[in-house]
Amino acid sequence: MMEKIYNTMKSVGVWNLVLGIVLILSSLTAGIFLIINGVKLLRKKSDLLF
Repeated sequence: MMEKIYNTMKSVGVWNLVLGIVLILSSLTAGIFLIINGVKLLRKKSDLLF
């Protein structure tokens, strides 16, 4: 009985770690893309002004 609970808690902990790492990596990637697009807009600022 105790071993079953332990294995369940262990698998939940592993999946929580995996999900946390995936979320951190995806947020870093999204942030980098946003910064790159912002730099592109700033470089083309004179072309975009009316």
